[in-house]
Amino acid sequence: MITPENIVVHELIGLETEIVNSSNKEILGLKGIIVDETKFMFVIKTSNGFKKIPKEQNDWKFSVQSEEIVLHGSNLCKRPFDKVGFKF
Repeated sequence: MITPENIVVHELIGLETEIVNSSNKEILGLKGIIVDETKFMFVIKTSNGFKKIPKEQNDWKFSVQSEEIVLHGSNLCKRPFDKVGFKF
């Protein structure tokens, strides 16, 4: 179960996200569902198609258990399978 405390080490594919801060002002406010993830990128399904967005330069907002969580991308830069068993 995803909680605000364990979201950093949890599977993020399938979660809805929004970019709330970015060095690239053109993608601010971009919303969508994460459909794939690599160590440094998210693939997001948006209303305008699929977008590949780097994790590190952005702040990502997630809603978990009716609570909004904002995480800096540098905290998310792990390969999905490296998160399993990671102690935070």
